[in-house]
Amino acid sequence: MAQEKILLIDDEEVNVRVLSMSLRADGYEVVTAYSGEEGLEVFDRESPDIVLTDIKMPGMDGLEVLRRIKQRRPEAEVIIITGHGDIESAIEALQYGASDFINKPIRDEALAISLKRAREKLDIRRQLKAYTEDLENMVRIATEEVHRKSNFQAKLIRSSNDGIVATDDEWKIVIFNPGAEKIFGYKKHEVVRKFDIHDLLPSDVVRIFEDGNGEQKESGWMETTVTAKGGEEIPVRFSGAVLKEKGKMMGSVAFFQDLREIKRLQRELIHSERLAAVGQTVAGMAHCIKNILHGFKGGSYLVDIGLDKNDMDKLKTGWKMVQRNIERTSELVLDLLSYSKEREPEFQICSPNEIAADVCDLLRETATENKVELDTELDPSIGMVSMDGKSVHRALMNLVSNGIDACIMDEDLTKRHRVTVTTAREGDDVVRFQVTDNGCGMTDEVKSKLFTSFFSTKGAKGTGLGLLVTRKLIEEHKGTIEVDSEPGQGTTFTIRLPVGKTEEAQNG
Repeated sequence: MAQEKILLIDDEEVNVRVLSMSLRADGYEVVTAYSGEEGLEVFDRESPDIVLTDIKMPGMDGLEVLRRIKQRRPEAEVIIITGHGDIESAIEALQYGASDFINKPIRDEALAISLKRAREKLDIRRQLKAYTEDLENMVRIATEEVHRKSNFQAKLIRSSNDGIVATDDEWKIVIFNPGAEKIFGYKKHEVVRKFDIHDLLPSDVVRIFEDGNGEQKESGWMETTVTAKGGEEIPVRFSGAVLKEKGKMMGSVAFFQDLREIKRLQRELIHSERLAAVGQTVAGMAHCIKNILHGFKGGSYLVDIGLDKNDMDKLKTGWKMVQRNIERTSELVLDLLSYSKEREPEFQICSPNEIAADVCDLLRETATENKVELDTELDPSIGMVSMDGKSVHRALMNLVSNGIDACIMDEDLTKRHRVTVTTAREGDDVVRFQVTDNGCGMTDEVKSKLFTSFFSTKGAKGTGLGLLVTRKLIEEHKGTIEVDSEPGQGTTFTIRLPVGKTEEAQNG
């Protein structure tokens, strides 16, 4: 049995002595008092769990003792001892919070039942208190863990080298870490709750978020360009996702990696490789230059004979040899200059279709002489755009010339050889050029070497600079070049260039 402490208050000493002996025999710890005033003093000093008090006492009666005990400790259990027939006082005691009442003379069975009820109430109250304390402790631990994780995540976001930009469900920016400040040039207080993604992010990034609004899906890493506060175009890698819970959008998050230093190092590396390649060419082009000199010498010799003997056939033949070698010398010098020199694209309003047509007109005679058909399939919807026409012209000249050579080198004489130049628009800001031939084609090994320094499939007729120059011109224009080829089937080169369509171009 639990060792509850009972305070017994009664002004009759005999009742106190007899009842105390009975309670101690039942295992209770008993403290006593002989008046209401003394009872309150003992209650304050001993803090008993249960109080047994007579309701009729001189001075402070049992009801007043009950009221004051409940004021001091509401959880204390108080049992009222009443005289026979004093039901009204007993009911009033219950209204004041007494746990039970028993009548005099006190029977052991009635007292045991009242004490059992009081103990049960005490046990329930203790269990409830322990449960409440446990629950409060669990809430405190969970709250501390949430705070800890929140602080940890906040520190991760602040310390990340990546720019992190997060929005709420209305696309308002709510997180803008120091990495984002370095990339975009804005301070956090300038952006948070003041900008949405349309104010800060480029249209291609915004489009990814808006397209992903239907499902929670993270975009893969992609390269794009963002505009900083001062107007600078910053190259970045981007990844982001729309965040959802139970099908409802909660917000979005985007990660940005600054590529400025990487791009600078790449440019330096390419420039160094290009200079090294030029050095290799200067050291290794003696054979090519010697062939050109032999051509000049042979041509000038025929010109001299024709002049001396007034032989127009030899004169024309010799002059054509000189012209061909002048052209080879010019191409060699231009390729070397183009490959070795850094340049920015010179944008101007021009027609991609006119450029492609002009290239074909210039090379049509060569194609016809070698029984190669030269066709065009030009998209009339392209119109006028802003692009570097000179770079595009030179790149197409190289590719169409290579296509004609591939047809000439093809050993399959049953073919009707053809080179086709195609233009097409892709979206609002990309123009595609394709040069397709049905010539000899290339193996995978040859394709893997196409854009390496001075590799040529033309033997002594080529310098290996043409495709290097072509790729350089396309990359300077922020475009891409791809090749698809099968041995004996032919080759397709595809160029994609970003272009601007200005009001002048649209109205022109």
